[in-house]
Amino acid sequence: MTESSLPTAALTAIAALLAVLAALLLAGRAARAAGMGARPGKRLAVEETLALDGRRRLTLLRCEGRHLLLLTGGAQEVVVGWLPPDPAAPAPGAPPR
Repeated sequence: MTESSLPTAALTAIAALLAVLAALLLAGRAARAAGMGARPGKRLAVEETLALDGRRRLTLLRCEGRHLLLLTGGAQEVVVGWLPPDPAAPAPGAPPR
């Protein structure tokens, strides 16, 4: 490359990077507007996952304000149990503090 083409190449690379970032930003906003983003009133969510070994995992699910502990990855999936509600947690549907 010659000395005069180096600034031109750098400006072209920067402009291309900005165009790609703008396209990603617009695509993300369009996806959220179409309802593809997180829903505020969703009833089921994975709260946490813990790998016990190479195959087995403990998964904590939240379902309508209650928590369920699952053991997956073995010969069969096992429902360990429903966890008692946390007294410090706000009630489902309560406004945030």
